[in-house]
Amino acid sequence: MSTLYIVSAPSGAGKTTLLKALGETDEQISVSVSHTTRAMRPGEVDGVDYHFIDPDTFSAMVGEGAFLEHARVFDNYYGTSESGIRDQLSAGRDVILEIDWQGASQVRKRFPDAVSIFILPPTREALRQRLGGRGQDSEEIIHRRMRDAVAEMAHYPEYDYLVVNDLFEEALEELRAVVTCQRLRLAEQVVRLERKLQALLTGS
Repeated sequence: MSTLYIVSAPSGAGKTTLLKALGETDEQISVSVSHTTRAMRPGEVDGVDYHFIDPDTFSAMVGEGAFLEHARVFDNYYGTSESGIRDQLSAGRDVILEIDWQGASQVRKRFPDAVSIFILPPTREALRQRLGGRGQDSEEIIHRRMRDAVAEMAHYPEYDYLVVNDLFEEALEELRAVVTCQRLRLAEQVVRLERKLQALLTGS
């Protein structure tokens, strides 16, 4: 059995870096690549970081019902292809959706068994430093993102697990622990260990 994970965090909490590291050390899990209308940042690759599309194309996909969830964030639009997610889950892969609380709420209605994780920064000061450290945004944009980050963090009670990204390696281990715990649940193990369980109980 495969699991759909919903992971949310305020901008600057380190969510993307953590999930990239998790995917690099776990061959059974992959991070869904979302569609977005925002501009590509230096170092990003189309189809790897996001599927970068124009607003008209995004609007057309919404009209076709192509998105599992979509939302407006920081004056840009983001969406997750439903067919892409279902194809990966059907193939037996665990999938991570890196989305905000609005998208998470939409996904839970379609995938009630999804496991959700919220990632927090250790302090407001640390978050402010991380946002300013990018060196790509104006003070006005950073101030707005700080305000929106507080609004995003207020939704942490809606999630199953809470991880604080203070020390990176510790936060990464906590994410791995959630995935491992999910894979050890009875329903998953019964499917994965079917032959072994039969041999143990019947000798055949």
